[in-house]
Amino acid sequence: MNEQNQFAGDLPAPLVAALRRVLRPLIRFLLSYGIRYQTFCDLAKSTYIQVAEEEFRLDKKAQTDSRISLLTGVHRRDVKRLRNESLTESSLPLQASMSAQVLATWSGRAEYLDSEGFPRPLPRLISKGGEHSFEALVRSISKDFRARVVLDEWMRQGIATLDENDNVHLAADTFASPQGLEEKAFYFGQNIHDHLAATVHNLSGDDQPFLERCVYYTDLTPESIKEYERVARSAGMRALHTVNRHAIALQRRDAGKADAIYRTNFGLYNFSEINRGDETHTD
Repeated sequence: MNEQNQFAGDLPAPLVAALRRVLRPLIRFLLSYGIRYQTFCDLAKSTYIQVAEEEFRLDKKAQTDSRISLLTGVHRRDVKRLRNESLTESSLPLQASMSAQVLATWSGRAEYLDSEGFPRPLPRLISKGGEHSFEALVRSISKDFRARVVLDEWMRQGIATLDENDNVHLAADTFASPQGLEEKAFYFGQNIHDHLAATVHNLSGDDQPFLERCVYYTDLTPESIKEYERVARSAGMRALHTVNRHAIALQRRDAGKADAIYRTNFGLYNFSEINRGDETHTD
């Protein structure tokens, strides 16, 4: 019996191959942080229990340790122990959350856009630009941070620049990359979760599928990859701006409605590497 059959049991071979491929970059990341197999197993065990408890109930009946053990294969002793442990949820740091809201508003609200639909420069101070100034924009999102502090940090990150007329300009790539481990870890968890959740939903074949498409090519030179990435980034930013504008309008329209309880996430990604062929190996 080869290794794949030994561990996969009766699972469909295409699904086993897909799971192995999904796990490869995650395992590579874990190893780079010194997170060994047993630690990952402990994380997986507690997550198995959490998902079974929250999403596999029977007619809203209380889940028992015995049923969760039956569903997950985790020993009842461990189920009882882990159900009583508090789980730490990742959250976006306050300053990063505020910056994201300012960026989304500036690049999505009509009053801040030029004739082509892109963020226009804003006077830095209310005394010069009134309600359409950078200072007023920051204040409309949060009064906990001074506009100058936000601007200094954005200029340090290359998100914004200040011209000789004291106008603030956003960089072309206005959806800024996360800064620092805490912020990066939050978006890592959120975006990978949502992308994977959409794919799993589509794989189940139930209900209306989510949007989940890609453009995939092989046999390209490094020069072509650079050109491809430039085109992908440009097209992707246009798509993000378009969706962001509509989302802001919809959010304003839905404000105060009793059924405004849903969240949504639209993302783009691009990845390139040397083509190594089939990464699934059997002995």
